[in-house]
Amino acid sequence: MNVSVVLFTADLRLHDHPPLRAALDGSRHVVPLFVRDRGVTDTGFAVPNRMAFLVDCLGDLDAGLRARGGRLVVRYGDVVDEVCKVAAEADADEVHMSSDVSAYAHRREQRLRTALEADGRRLHVHDTVTTAVAPGALTPSGADHFSVFTPYFRRWSQEKLRRPLDAPRSVGVPDTVGSEPLPSRRALTDVSPGLARGGETDGRTQLTAWLNRRVGAYEDRQDDLAGDTTSRLSPHLHFGTLSPVEIVHRARRVGGPGADAFVRQLAWRDFHRQVLAARPDAATADYRGRDDRWRREPEARRDIEAWREGRTGYPVVDAAMRQLRHEGWMHNRGRLLTASFLAKTLYVDWRVGADHFLSLLVDGDLANNQLNWQWVAGTGTDTRPHRVLNPVLQARRYDPDGAYVRRWVPELAGVEGPAVHEPWKLRGPERAALDYPEPLIDLREGLDRFKRARDRG
Repeated sequence: MNVSVVLFTADLRLHDHPPLRAALDGSRHVVPLFVRDRGVTDTGFAVPNRMAFLVDCLGDLDAGLRARGGRLVVRYGDVVDEVCKVAAEADADEVHMSSDVSAYAHRREQRLRTALEADGRRLHVHDTVTTAVAPGALTPSGADHFSVFTPYFRRWSQEKLRRPLDAPRSVGVPDTVGSEPLPSRRALTDVSPGLARGGETDGRTQLTAWLNRRVGAYEDRQDDLAGDTTSRLSPHLHFGTLSPVEIVHRARRVGGPGADAFVRQLAWRDFHRQVLAARPDAATADYRGRDDRWRREPEARRDIEAWREGRTGYPVVDAAMRQLRHEGWMHNRGRLLTASFLAKTLYVDWRVGADHFLSLLVDGDLANNQLNWQWVAGTGTDTRPHRVLNPVLQARRYDPDGAYVRRWVPELAGVEGPAVHEPWKLRGPERAALDYPEPLIDLREGLDRFKRARDRG
């Protein structure tokens, strides 16, 4: 066999890349291919923040390949059509790619397999490229997937992970295959001004710094909003510039409570992916059937817009929503708070919030985003579906002196200490001077409405 094609998708790296290694082991030449999928663009998933990060990833991947004697081939269009064209141009016998869990990915894989087989070519799909443990590898007795995290994590922790693969030393690409120019960030508009830079090089630097200097504090400070002690590696995991398998191995070598807590979060990511693999409809439909009568637009338009803009009158919620707009990223504790406020305090359909997050999040992963929203809304895998997070109590606990709020809500920068979390309690000129709204809803009123709706269901 002389030529194989490697279709890069959500695995934009050279280190620990099983499809690339398999292609190099079996062929003299390899075509590293990325297709700018028209199907993704048409579905609205290709939003500015993710496109900007993707552009960085593709540029870095191409540079890494060129340093090894190769190059990245980029095409635009229908993935199946473009892969078949490239395979024909290269006279390739095989195509290698990573597995994925969404319904769209499953349809794409099946279409590609059928089209390649019609041309006398083979498709090889590799697991544990975008997850540490493959979806479907762990199942409870009598079911096709785990619906509760704790027993899943118990089994997940006992799995023996494959050994990470080194990056290849050389990659030979045939001259017969042409490529479109790499896309540029300059062509993109509406990118969040504080968006992080993408690419494997930056991801590996960030991972090493995190494991060497900060992971030790993670168990105690992962919810510290102002301290920002999370890894911020989620965009790199989403685009696959870092390998989950390699991260787990490296974190376990560091060891300690902080590293253990960090690995647990990676298990949560695998958990959600195995749920979506088994229940692809959970991307849009309630995982657990309930009789919720969610408020949607136009009924809840005023509340929804205030939430999107970070003008709810609850400072910690508004701070998190403004961080999302500025950075295309939000602290995990902020995600829980803002989601609980929308779905339970305002009683707005979780899909409205999930869609807004996907419009801005650089790490907007379908499995994690949708299933975390369902977890908070009480329609997903949470074993306590009726819990409601009080934003004031949460702010006092996770932003005790108000530093996070003052960073993102400059209207309140002059309010000292924890008083910043309840500006409606200020009196006289001090309150009048604040260009900040009154609360959209009294928390007790929101809680009572949610309880009434829950009891009806």
